Amino acid sequence: MEHEVRDTLDRPLRDLRISVTDRCNFRCSYCMPSEIFGERYAFLPRAEILSFEEIERVVRLLVPLGVRKLRITGGEPLLRHQLPKLVEGLAAIEGIDDLALTTNATLLAREAGALRAAGLQRVTVSLDSLDPQVFHAMNGDRVSVERVLEGIEAAERAGLGPIKVNCVVQRGVNEDGLVDLARHFRGTGQIVRFIEYMDVGTRNAWDMEHVVPAREIVRRIDEALPIEPIAANYEGEVAERWRYRDGGGEIGVIASVTRPFCRGCTRLRLTTDGKLVTCLFGSAGTDLRALLRDGSDDETLREAVAGLWRARSDRYSELRGRDGARERDRIEMYQVGG
Repeated sequence: MEHEVRDTLDRPLRDLRISVTDRCNFRCSYCMPSEIFGERYAFLPRAEILSFEEIERVVRLLVPLGVRKLRITGGEPLLRHQLPKLVEGLAAIEGIDDLALTTNATLLAREAGALRAAGLQRVTVSLDSLDPQVFHAMNGDRVSVERVLEGIEAAERAGLGPIKVNCVVQRGVNEDGLVDLARHFRGTGQIVRFIEYMDVGTRNAWDMEHVVPAREIVRRIDEALPIEPIAANYEGEVAERWRYRDGGGEIGVIASVTRPFCRGCTRLRLTTDGKLVTCLFGSAGTDLRALLRDGSDDETLREAVAGLWRARSDRYSELRGRDGARERDRIEMYQVGG
């Protein structure tokens, strides 16, 4: 029986983002800076992490509420042992139309085939620069750019496309390499999406001066590789679409700071330790793990989620900077899964 839910702003629940691990093999300055997340940093113990069976149960409960799209995130999700097994379980759930994964691609070359065979449909890869020095400055001196590119190629061969490549743009760090990134993927069928630097979490020393506005990103690309706007693929799509005038494909620009899209947000997030978060910039989550493990029946769990969504009024990006609306305490990016 369908019980579609809408929040206080009449937004339906359509997407669930599932963080399967808080661990990562990158140390991105805007998410897990190395000075904080050193070798001795204590990540979640196994007992506190949701099992695959618990995750699958949550998804089955949410389909009647309207969830149709799933995205597996982290941390780096490919660090979660036997991830294709989870993918297989999620792909078998009736009502799920779209199953995707966000990854840094460093382990993708060895996993792409198994993930596709298990039922994964698409991947989004994080890649902030093709320049090795800039790449290491932003992502930590652990893995090479070449390894990320190899992962993208493996995903394409496995049929996990069209592949989207996400680039977080930071003023004074990587904006000079945007055209190179666009040019590299132009004509490949892979879509680069340039993302305005956001104040997710509390550890990235975010400041508006670090943001390269979407209009400047578009101008930089257009001057070198002429582009024109095109319509969204679906209502609520977060990336503004632009295509090359010569037919070389398209790019996307996610203007979450200068042109917020809160009113079209249909996303719910499940953290690694089983909390439900209704906004990427949320300061707290609702503990679903306790209900999963205390013997609560499906109807109790489903109503808990439905009640959370019906009460939702989040629109942080629209309010950012107004009357001190910026919150000081927020869940970190690696916990909530971007």
